[in-house]
Amino acid sequence: MSGSDYLKRTAVTRLAVAEDDRERLLAMVREWKRGCQIAVNAAWGVCHTRNEVQQLAYDELRERTDLGSQHAVLATHRAAEAIKRTLDRDGDEAAKPEFTSPSVVYDTRTMTLFDDRSVSLTTTGERVHCDLDFPTDGYQSRYLNEEWEPAKSVLRYRDGEFHLHLGFRTPHPEIEPPGDDATVLGVALGVENLAVTSTARFFSGGELAHRRREFEGLRADLREAGTRNARRTLRRAGDRADNFARDALHEVAGGIIEEAERHGCSVVAFGELEAVLEMLSEAEGFHSWAFERLFEFVAYRAAERGITVVQVNPEYTSQRCTACGFTHPQNRDVEDNHFECLKCGNEANDDYNAAKNVGFRCIRRGPLSSRGVGARYCALKSGRVTPDGEFVPNAELEEVQKT
Repeated sequence: MSGSDYLKRTAVTRLAVAEDDRERLLAMVREWKRGCQIAVNAAWGVCHTRNEVQQLAYDELRERTDLGSQHAVLATHRAAEAIKRTLDRDGDEAAKPEFTSPSVVYDTRTMTLFDDRSVSLTTTGERVHCDLDFPTDGYQSRYLNEEWEPAKSVLRYRDGEFHLHLGFRTPHPEIEPPGDDATVLGVALGVENLAVTSTARFFSGGELAHRRREFEGLRADLREAGTRNARRTLRRAGDRADNFARDALHEVAGGIIEEAERHGCSVVAFGELEAVLEMLSEAEGFHSWAFERLFEFVAYRAAERGITVVQVNPEYTSQRCTACGFTHPQNRDVEDNHFECLKCGNEANDDYNAAKNVGFRCIRRGPLSSRGVGARYCALKSGRVTPDGEFVPNAELEEVQKT
């Protein structure tokens, strides 16, 4: 199975570390940071995929560090991820990543989890064996069974203590294909409005954009200063900006899933991300990263609830009138974020109009149709509509469901 075939969870626990083991783990943290930085220095401006960075930097890490073979591999992968994330987020303005966080990545080859709630971790010397310090009835316990298997984890050192962010995974549950009476929630992505649903729920992108502009201004000032303290401040500011963005995107993803459940939708449809970015002339490099994360977060939550998440061709979804079907570029006023049909006069918010069209596209000729299963409705604010334009109010749907 690939990584996308699994549900993944993280359980955070403090480690009960003996004094001798503490020194071994601290030495491992220092060597890990050094190894990741060596890999970044070798690959920066040359390559950024895992395989490429591993081939380029692995031998150097084995020669210049005390990392074992598997941790040398993991360090090259971590470097590749940092380079790609920085390039996706900052584009041409990207600065080479620097590893300062006191943490180490572990996988099932370098970490062993035992049934007695203890763990064995590889270091630059002898392995250390530590007890996991968490409550018997804590949420972490739910993953200590045969259903969940250990996965990539992260050891972190902070305020004199070690915490292990234990990764677990389990195969995605089988999701029944949506039936012919399935309802689709269309989602349009944008700049002013980060996401808008076909049920007219708006998720503003204003605060994200504001925080992004603040960070870019600070970055320009600190880069001009060029001091070591300025670089340290820039890294911390970048981490805060990333954390804020991820929290905001998680909140939006949760809202989209809430909207799907509220309207009985078994399918959530997005426009294909790359095509959406090409259509949004005002989008920046940051939006590519944000859209991908948002889609991942929605898919992550949807899988637990048996909801299918798909991408459809977004061509003309911003230009097509949902009332009469007339399609023309001038139907859309980009500057005012307004849609007005030149033929029938139908007016709507530009993003809301696009979200409905994404839902319609999914029903008419989206990935559901190609798999031989269909969807009957697109969810709207006050009801649902069929591909033929037949509107069914929510009140009538409730009566049908009762009978």
